[in-house]
Amino acid sequence: MLVAPSLLAADFGNLEREMQWFNQSSADYLHLDVMDGVFVPNISFGFPVLRRVAQLCQKPLDVHLMIVEPQKFISQVAQLGAHFMNVHFEALTHHHRVLQQIREAGLHPAVTLCPSTPVHMLEDIITEVDMVLLMSVNPGFGGQQFIPHTLEKVRQLRQLIADRGSHALIEIDGGVNHQTAPLLAEVGADVLVAGSYVFGVPNPQERIQELKSLG
Repeated sequence: MLVAPSLLAADFGNLEREMQWFNQSSADYLHLDVMDGVFVPNISFGFPVLRRVAQLCQKPLDVHLMIVEPQKFISQVAQLGAHFMNVHFEALTHHHRVLQQIREAGLHPAVTLCPSTPVHMLEDIITEVDMVLLMSVNPGFGGQQFIPHTLEKVRQLRQLIADRGSHALIEIDGGVNHQTAPLLAEVGADVLVAGSYVFGVPNPQERIQELKSLG
């Protein structure tokens, strides 16, 4: 199992310290939730913070843009040296075009579905993405309860990926903990995003290793 701890739950007053232990952990990616207060009812952080994090972090960045018109920021995400640029299906009009632009900028394109967006909406673009993020909570706030129907959506997405010959990873964000993570692994998730389950606990590196051992 790949693990992408979410910076949203970190102590921003001690960002360098947080990145020190994170760099020494077995985490695979750092998940960065960018919120604009328009697409989602909250504001997180912008590119000044992202640039500083990119300087401190020694692992690949998974940039998740919970914003309107994410295509306007492709070049800025690329300048961070990010690995994934993750854009919401619901925020785009011309999905194929934007995903191509992301790849042409040297990034791995990823697309996110909100809990109420059905998996079949991805049928025409599933071969254009390197990862699909299924939100298992409503986007905008950390610490929410896991939505059980996510398990069925993972099954549906795994089938769609197989049917279309896609190589996309399946990532899950929201309510990941010791109870939900094994269930997600069982139905075929590849990447788990964990916020409060990892950051702010006495043994974050052990928590990461615990999640990784599921795959």
